[in-house]
Amino acid sequence: MDAQTLVSLGLILATFALYIGISIFNRAKQTSDFYVASRGIPPFWNGMAIGGDWMSAASFIGMAGTVLALGYDGLAYIMGWTGGYLLLTFLLAPQLRKYGRFTVPEFIGDRFDSNPARLIAAIATIIISFTYIIGQLSGSGVVIGRLFSIPAMYGTMIGVVIIAIYASLGGMKGVTWTQVAQYIILIVAYIIPIVFMSLQVSGNPLPWLTYGNVVDEIGAIDRELGLSEYFAPFAESDKSQFIALLFTLMVGTSALPHVIVRFYTVTTMKAARWSGAWALLFIGFLYLSAPAYAAFSRFILMTQVAGQPMDELPGWTDSWINTGLLEIADQDGNGVLDWTEIAVGNDMVVMATPEIANLGMFVIGLVAAGAMAAALSTAGGLLITISSSFAHDIYYRLMNPKATDKRRLNAGRIAIVLSTVVAGLVALDPPGVITQIVAWAFALAGGTFFPVLFLGVWWKRMNAQGAVTGMLVGLASTLCYIFLAMNDITLFGIQDTGAGVIGVPINFLACVIVSLVTAPPAQHLQDDVIDLRYPEQMTYKDGEVWMNDGTGK
Repeated sequence: MDAQTLVSLGLILATFALYIGISIFNRAKQTSDFYVASRGIPPFWNGMAIGGDWMSAASFIGMAGTVLALGYDGLAYIMGWTGGYLLLTFLLAPQLRKYGRFTVPEFIGDRFDSNPARLIAAIATIIISFTYIIGQLSGSGVVIGRLFSIPAMYGTMIGVVIIAIYASLGGMKGVTWTQVAQYIILIVAYIIPIVFMSLQVSGNPLPWLTYGNVVDEIGAIDRELGLSEYFAPFAESDKSQFIALLFTLMVGTSALPHVIVRFYTVTTMKAARWSGAWALLFIGFLYLSAPAYAAFSRFILMTQVAGQPMDELPGWTDSWINTGLLEIADQDGNGVLDWTEIAVGNDMVVMATPEIANLGMFVIGLVAAGAMAAALSTAGGLLITISSSFAHDIYYRLMNPKATDKRRLNAGRIAIVLSTVVAGLVALDPPGVITQIVAWAFALAGGTFFPVLFLGVWWKRMNAQGAVTGMLVGLASTLCYIFLAMNDITLFGIQDTGAGVIGVPINFLACVIVSLVTAPPAQHLQDDVIDLRYPEQMTYKDGEVWMNDGTGK
């Protein structure tokens, strides 16, 4: 084992010990700890936990690589994900918090007074979260696989064990404080390399101010090589795919159950809004850095690796070739590696950049620990969501309403272990790259939940029949389009990653039409919807608004 492996392994093991220690210290003792952290998380720390929850392997490992590969077209991911948080913060999160439930399926079941709607929502939540977690486990496999120079599938197995331990111990309370620690680790690990790269390339330590000049230089090299210019709009995809992907990520973000549940962990509607504001700030640190990461990495590869003799390539190339994420071939037989002869996998860019830029073993190890933090933080939130959908919405609310707290906690922990193992088996041979798998989860979340949540909060005429029909046709149409697009059957050139733009309108139409042709919901359910528009200090009832402090109307 070389010095680099020892340093990286030491940092990763230290962070693993930290996560498990936090989970043990915050071990869930009752169901409110396990599902919503007893609703006692301050907004600042909840915003940071949301940042950790959100900064998945797709964001940490895949985002910069996607922008590097797609240039301008890759910005759809950044704009879509950021825009989705604005939708969630302003249109849904405070209202869902005021309703005061544990999960998204519980909100849907109680809002529409319908157990069929609750069951469909719980099953859809499990499908969406399961899809998402496959991408996270694949990410942990990339990190550990590179660390030991082994196939990524073995790294995935190790990640599965770690995630199952700390998520089942601490529940939402433990996962929240673990995500806070993971956010701090991952954002430090993400920013330090680009600060050093900016110093190397431009002499300025502020990459956000300098990478524009690097983009200009990359464009000049592209023109010289006769390639599509970097950051030229729609060079790698067409406008319809760009808009479809941006829309899918935006509505998917605002409808992802594991993201929404984080807003249930605070005390008030105001705290929910502040949580969203803090989360946007913390997430922005990484998203504003990803384009700089991509530009510096591409520039160094084009100027310092391409053009080198095949027998004088840097040592790091062999390690990444072993993982299957880097392919090089002297296609013209001239003994020199040309830029067009390098195939860089999206999922290796961030991990490999410290090695490419020769930043030293500590920085390389820090990035490995940060990538693991990103994969584990989101996976923890997803496992809690899967667990609560099964143990709370299906087992407790539908099968055994008299279950004790102890039985419900045990059911939740068993659900976490089983879902981790099954997802880990699927992740051994992932069906796509990390960002692609994650985009499917967003499409399914948007296609299934966004219209039902939006109309459920803002349209009192929406009823149970509309919600059930909307979720079923939204989920089915989105799934069908993903499979069709993967077999090259598309509409207007929209790929599988933009499937939400198909499912969401169909879901909206189904909700509205079916609700209008069936009986309206009971009056108390309609009053509940109007009540959501008032602050928690007020209650709407029987056509009048009352102050909750007893001072009257």
